[in-house]
Amino acid sequence: QGQLVESGGGLVQAGGSLRLSCAASGSIFSINNMGWYRQAPGKQREMVALIASEGRTNYADSVKGRFTISRDNAKNMVYLQMNSLKPEDTGVYYCYARGLGGLRWNDYWGQGTQVTVSS
Repeated sequence: QGQLVESGGGLVQAGGSLRLSCAASGSIFSINNMGWYRQAPGKQREMVALIASEGRTNYADSVKGRFTISRDNAKNMVYLQMNSLKPEDTGVYYCYARGLGGLRWNDYWGQGTQVTVSS
């Protein structure tokens, strides 16, 4: 079955930067949307950034101007460059992809990578 694997999380001071990466396995076909969601302690999971196959992007208002999402369709990769990080950005970041696998249209989720921003 298809899988998503995230990397790049860690601990950083406020104002610093991190770059998250996510790789989708080759068994996931025709991926249209890819992106990142996050869940802070005691909060619901929320959309951070999404990118369609043609490059159209959507960002949460809280990260506009600070985060940049990009993708490499040939490699089935999606990235999130996070600059000017704030303590409020702390949480578990989950990679997301929608595509075909096992002859079905599915939503795929990574296991998550922890991002901690210290004040």
